[in-house]
Order: sequence, then structure tokens, then C-alpha cells
Amino acid sequence: MHHRVALGVALAALLAAGARADDKSGCASAALGGGRVESVIDGRTVRLADGREVRLAGIEVPESARATLEALVSGREISLLRLGPDSDRYGRVVALVAVQTGQSVQQALLAQGQARAAAQIGDKGCAAAFLGAESKARRAGLGLWADPYYVMRNAKDPSGILAIRGNLAVVEGKVLSVRESGGTIYVNFGRPWSDDFTVTILKRHERTFTAAGMELKKLAGQHVRVRGFIEERGGPWIEAVTPEQIEIAERNQAP
Repeated sequence: MHHRVALGVALAALLAAGARADDKSGCASAALGGGRVESVIDGRTVRLADGREVRLAGIEVPESARATLEALVSGREISLLRLGPDSDRYGRVVALVAVQTGQSVQQALLAQGQARAAAQIGDKGCAAAFLGAESKARRAGLGLWADPYYVMRNAKDPSGILAIRGNLAVVEGKVLSVRESGGTIYVNFGRPWSDDFTVTILKRHERTFTAAGMELKKLAGQHVRVRGFIEERGGPWIEAVTPEQIEIAERNQAP
């Protein structure tokens, strides 16, 4: 009991400190209402007193995040803000969730290493805030970043990437080449391309990346970090749909 109280106090302090940072992050959205949290269903889903279920948008979490989420929101009034679609196919509200301090619960989970930023977040400002919080937790080896299953994958190790196919992964490496064929752009990390890690972007999405300041053809020779669900097409690959899926990696963190 004392441990849980201490955890709640620590997380409340984290939320309060982060609220000031959020003011500068640009992670602000239209209000969707709010309510009091009656229970926590899993690591990113809560039930409100009025019966609605709310899923936290923009993050992926392991089940172990449930205890941290409970400490953050159980019995508290929360605000719901738009971040991508307002609901999912199960009828749950999907939203950016904030407590009274104003900082998103998503960012608090990311900062503790209890979550990873999703492949598609839906807002440029929120994506920057989420990725920044995740990066700090990753460098510090917090939470899931200390678990070998969740660590960042090396693009030079295609078999290691394929070991988690079907799941979200963060992969980092040096881009060997960028080529276009038909309606697809291929960001290649090795040769032969059929066996090594590859990122594909449909040509029709190129303008979205360019508008976000990322010229795909200029990625050749750069160290990048890519997030998405691992699929297999000979070798491992990720389909990138939004610019936040690809980051230019810090020079001192390249594999």
C-alpha cells in the first residue's frame, strides 16, 4: 500500500513537471469532454463512471503498464482531447488523456518507459512530444527499454527483426539506398534487398513526408530510426505511412 502511494506521488510530480513542457510541445487538440475514472481495464484502457471505455491514443503498451496507469488516473477526473479518430471499431473512445495538471497521461507513461510511441500518432506536435519523452526513457534504460524483447533493433540484423514479426518495433540503421519502382519508394538498409531490412512508402504519400521536411531520396547515407509493425517479404520490412515513423537518429546512437 505504501509503495503504491509513493508511486502515485512520484508520478503526480512527474505530471506536474511535464505540464510546463507540454505548453511548448504543440501537443494540443480539441476537447472531447471528460469524466471520472472508475477502473483501469488494461495498460492503455480505462472505464469512466458513466460507463464509457477510453483507449489512450498514440501509444503501444505492455500489460505491465497497467499498475502505472492505475497510479496515474484511478478515481481522478480526466480530460479527453482529440488525437486521430475519436473511436475504434469496438466503440471505445480514443483520445489524448490529461489529468488536472494538464500533461497527457500518454507522455507520462512514455517518460517512465512504460510505453512506446505508436507508429501513427496523428498530430505533428504530439508526435514530437511523445518521441522526445520516449527517447529520454530509452537512453536511460527505463521500464520496457531494459527488456531485451523491446530494445531497439539493429537494421543489420534481419533475423533478429523477423523474430518479432507482426509486432511493433523500433529499428535503427544506416540507409544504403533509396529507390523507386512503380508506385512504391524503397528505403534499403542492405543488399541483397530481398533479404535485408527495407522500409516501403507508397509514392502517393511522398508529398506528406516532403511537407514535414523529410525528403525521402535524401535519406541515403543517413542513420535513421524507423517504427512500425514488422512484416515479412523475403526479409523484414515496415511500411511507413506517416512522417513520424521515420526519425533522423542521433549521431552518437547509431549502431
